[in-house]
Amino acid sequence: MAQMTMKLALAAALIATAGCAKKKPADLPPPPPTTSTPDTSGTGTGDVGTGIVPGSREDFLRTAGTDTVHFGTDSYDVDDEAKAILDKQAAWLTTNSGKTVTIEGHCDERGTREYNLALGDRRANAAKNYLVSRGISAGRVSTISYGKERPAAQGSDESAWAENRRAVTVLVN
Repeated sequence: MAQMTMKLALAAALIATAGCAKKKPADLPPPPPTTSTPDTSGTGTGDVGTGIVPGSREDFLRTAGTDTVHFGTDSYDVDDEAKAILDKQAAWLTTNSGKTVTIEGHCDERGTREYNLALGDRRANAAKNYLVSRGISAGRVSTISYGKERPAAQGSDESAWAENRRAVTVLVN
């Protein structure tokens, strides 16, 4: 009887595993086309097919060229190069009036934490004040200072320090 039970159990196990045979996966649809078609509608929406959504971060970077302005050592003065960048950012913000930004102030590794947090704050506010002077509502621009805590470039030389002395405009919505 035990031998019969053993044979029945083995037969049941074989039948159960036979029912688990792999099935061929369903055919998947083809991937979307990767080529874009030029805008020939005459509507002026040249972004059709480029993947850049108007009002997006990519649109902001394409229009402004960069989200970053740099500063001199121990300085928060907005120089002519920074003004040119901020002018492009202001133009984009004017066109995209529903968007808000946060300007991050950053410093190089030299100086105390407290000094760099204060300097980063002055840099962020200098960029904000420039945008406001170009007609952007102060309520659309917030600021934050990271001091030396978030370096863009690693290193302890002038080129790394120059990259880290910056204000970065971050699109919030």
